[in-house]
Amino acid sequence: MAVREILQIGHPILRRVAREVGADELGSPEVQQLIDDLVDTMHDADGGGIAANQVGETLRICVLEVDDNPRYPYKPPIPLTIAVNPVVEPVGDATFTNNEGCLSVPLRGEVERHVDVRVRYLDRDGGGHDFVASGLEAGTWQHEVDHLDGVLFVDRVTDPATLATWDEFTAHHREAFVERITAFVAEADAR
Repeated sequence: MAVREILQIGHPILRRVAREVGADELGSPEVQQLIDDLVDTMHDADGGGIAANQVGETLRICVLEVDDNPRYPYKPPIPLTIAVNPVVEPVGDATFTNNEGCLSVPLRGEVERHVDVRVRYLDRDGGGHDFVASGLEAGTWQHEVDHLDGVLFVDRVTDPATLATWDEFTAHHREAFVERITAFVAEADAR
């Protein structure tokens, strides 16, 4: 296991569509090592998720986990999830405005995300998963699958005036965002 370099916006691999992982290669030592490295890299960077192309590999693999994350203390927990060949489809038309950041982009900005999405993927052992994610978890899935499609959150920013560095977001916008998103999470939990 190793912590890998996280590619930054402008690197061409971040704009490539990742290819599906074949059933015959999923169990290979190389793919299993990549999965372990993704987990280590995400943990080292305090990320809530990371996609393979963020570390230079164009395979449709991402990992997600939120557990008392200092970067995202307002996010509900997501158990460590290894997603191979994930597919995300909107469920309904409802959307919410999320202020997103990214390990590959040193900015934050507002993005419209679907409130509910159907998620299908294989785990690292080839087992199938199919469920509906809601709220910030749905937003996290959409963000990571976007990476696998060569899309960065800045491509989806609704108003460029909302872009801010992490420091400026923290100084000027974080408090209002956390208040708004905490209310959104409570409302989603009550559904």
